[in-house]
This record gives sequence, C-alpha cells and structure tokens, in this order.
Amino acid sequence: MTSYRNKAKGHELLDALVGPFETLKIRIRQLYEGDTPGCIKFRYALLALDIVTVLFIIATSFLPRTGVIESFDIVFGVLILADFAARMIISRQPLHDLARLSTWTDVVVIISFLAPLAGEAGGFLRAFRTLRLLRDYRMVARLRTDSAFFRKNEEVVFAVANLGVFIFVMTGVVYETQKSHNPQITNYADALYFTVTALTTTGFGDITLPGTMGRLITVVIMIFGVTLFLNLAKALLAPSKVRFPCPVCGLQRHDVDAVHCKACGTILNIPDEGMD
Repeated sequence: MTSYRNKAKGHELLDALVGPFETLKIRIRQLYEGDTPGCIKFRYALLALDIVTVLFIIATSFLPRTGVIESFDIVFGVLILADFAARMIISRQPLHDLARLSTWTDVVVIISFLAPLAGEAGGFLRAFRTLRLLRDYRMVARLRTDSAFFRKNEEVVFAVANLGVFIFVMTGVVYETQKSHNPQITNYADALYFTVTALTTTGFGDITLPGTMGRLITVVIMIFGVTLFLNLAKALLAPSKVRFPCPVCGLQRHDVDAVHCKACGTILNIPDEGMD
C-alpha cells in the first residue's frame, strides 16, 4: 500500500513538472510559428538580431579588444544561446536537427561569442542563420504580404542574400586564418578586399594568401563566388515575373502582363497595384 502511494505521489510530481514545461513549449512554438502580430514582430526581431550580429563583428574587427566589446560579445552570445535553446525545445525531430549543418554553425557562433579566445571567425557563420530565416516559408510568406518590393524582387533579394552571406563568411575565414602571419591582411577591410577581388577573378596581386591552405581558400572563393555572382546577374537581367498560382496546374511564376498560363493555357486574372 505504501509503495502504491509513493508511486502515485511520484506521478503527481512528474505531472506537475511536465505541465509547466509543456505550457512553456507551446508558448515558445507559438512565438516561432504563430501568425499573430506579436509572433511576426518576434521573427522580424530575430532577423534583425542576425544582421546586427554580423555588423557588430565587422565593426569590432577594426577595434582593439576592450572590456566593453567583450561585454557585448557575452550579450550576443547569451541571446543566440537562448534562441538556439528555444528552437531545440520546440523541435519535433531533435536528432534530425542535430545532424544539420546550420545547427552546428550556431554552436560555433555561440562558442565564438562566449569564449572570445576561440576567435571571431565563428561569428560570421551567423550569416548562415540569416539566410535560413529568409528561406523559412513562414518568413517568406510574411515578407510577400508586408513588402511590395520583396514581392516584385524576390529572386534578386535571395540572390543578393546568397552572395552577401558567402562574402561575409569567406571574409571572416580569410581574416582569421591570415591575420596572424600574413602582413598583407591586418584588418577586416583587407580580407574583404581580397575576397571581392578573388570572387570577381580580378586578382590585382597586391594581396595573396600564401601556402596550400591559402590557395585552397582562394580556389573556393573563385569557384563558388563566381557562381553566386552569375546567379545575381541572371536575377537582375531576367524578365520580371509575378507570383500568382495558376488555378489549374499550379504554376507559380508568370510574366507581369500574362493573360494565359504558359504551362496549361488557362486564362489568368493576375491582380496588380492598380486593381482593387
């Protein structure tokens, strides 16, 4: 009888602990996935945090390490850690998420902020998080609703984001791997200059990366950078499209003045800013 009562008390205690945790989990999931104005503002704030993080790393790369900068490092690290912990709590497939590259880039970013001796380059990996937020279907749907500019230039925005993230990350890699032994790279601007000249294959030759590792980094910048640059040029020069799903075949992208769907010939009624 006593054993039964102890087990009952144990179950009550477990329910008392699980109840608040499940409530917290539901509230966090609502913030990350809900459609209320507060949830939308929260996700925009996460996007702003990513952008500010990268800008902070760029700005502080020109400055000597001080107590104030290290304090800001800790603040950013705690905020990113809180975001990471929240996403893991609400994850429906935690093991699957742990196997994703974006998860481990966040871990490296957190370590780079909370353990300054680990180096600053890890912080640039936060740009990957920015790109992932832009690729989130909820964020994309919200941007399409809130921004006419985004609706008209969606492909250009993504091409610019892809190229920008690549430049930020590779500049961080160049800066961190070269600043200790390459006298040609003394600050972030030098690393950015080299990254852009290598990406465009201009190659002035005034800054080079010595050694096998330096050459491999240069090759990666040229191969992937040129590809992303060409994608941006294609998005800028290609005829503008409007997003309007065909009611019959579901084709999403059409010419702005399209009357018929190119895939199935269905008559379209594409709205524009001049129609109520």
